[in-house]
Amino acid sequence: MTGNGIGLGPVGPGLEGRTALVVGGAGFVGSNLCLRLLKEGIASVTVVDNLLSAEEWNVPADPRLNFRRGSIADDALLAGLRDDFDYAFHLATFHGNQNSIAEPLLDHDNNSVTTLKLLERLKDFRRLKKVVYSSAGCSLGEKTPGGPTVSKEETPITLYFDSPYQISKIVGELYGNYYFTRHGVPFVKARFQNVYGPREVLGAGPWRGTYATVWRNVVPTFVYHALKGLPLRIEGDGASRDFIFVEDIVEGLARCAVFGAPGDVFNLGTGEETSIGDLARSVVEAAGGPSEIVHVPRRAWDSSVRRYASTKKAEEQIGFNARVPVREGIPRTVAWMRENLARIDAAIEKHAARMASLPEG
Repeated sequence: MTGNGIGLGPVGPGLEGRTALVVGGAGFVGSNLCLRLLKEGIASVTVVDNLLSAEEWNVPADPRLNFRRGSIADDALLAGLRDDFDYAFHLATFHGNQNSIAEPLLDHDNNSVTTLKLLERLKDFRRLKKVVYSSAGCSLGEKTPGGPTVSKEETPITLYFDSPYQISKIVGELYGNYYFTRHGVPFVKARFQNVYGPREVLGAGPWRGTYATVWRNVVPTFVYHALKGLPLRIEGDGASRDFIFVEDIVEGLARCAVFGAPGDVFNLGTGEETSIGDLARSVVEAAGGPSEIVHVPRRAWDSSVRRYASTKKAEEQIGFNARVPVREGIPRTVAWMRENLARIDAAIEKHAARMASLPEG
């Protein structure tokens, strides 16, 4: 992987000389977090990843990093983890909504079960200062058209979700709350908004049965199509999201670890609503190609049309502010994907035959 793709700066005392476990550390956010921890002067990082949605070459190369390939739900792997971590970051997931709709049992095994088994292992660890869990802001979006919906940490959680992924992310929060109150696990919940940026590899990992194996989040999909001169497809009208650059997400994760109170929850977002149309136009401009923007019907399952996060609590309690606006983050993402296009093409090509066998859509 050429370059780390992000600018790094210290968050203050708390990470230098410490040790960390990063579950899902080969993935998009996980690999960026590992780079951040290493830059902060962490003594050692243990990465656990089964490469379900990642490639091993995305793991940062550093003598302080120990990579263990496997699922965090594997009993032998769990037994090999010792009580020698200051921080644990649980970022592993069965990505994402559309894959979970196609494979709800795999979502359960790779989201809910992994979280429960990890917490069961960590409950007797005494060195841990914090366990930071990546939850999903999409679980809290209002499930009716209109809006925009502003998600706050105390927003009531619905009992009706759009996907198994959203359910399992909230279940993970509930398990964490239980292990905090019952066993004192210093569990902090970080609710991600829509993350984008360098090191997100389209097609990474094995085939998972749907187009979403390749075409994952909207930003890398748009960027890839723009770099190839292909149309950018906007689903429906009026949709928006809170797009946060990966540099800011790892800043937020570090701050959750150092400053977050055990048992608490923080939104990690920009607090700004960006329409999918504006996003598409920004991508086409940054890529400088001939891509057209076309409209197609909205996804039938997605009832949360417009949303963004309130970031007041994160700003006041852990000093978190997203600093990279979309107008800056999109060109940086385009530049990274252009530089790494051959590797991304290779990851996508693994799935070409299976993609071709699916009906269009």
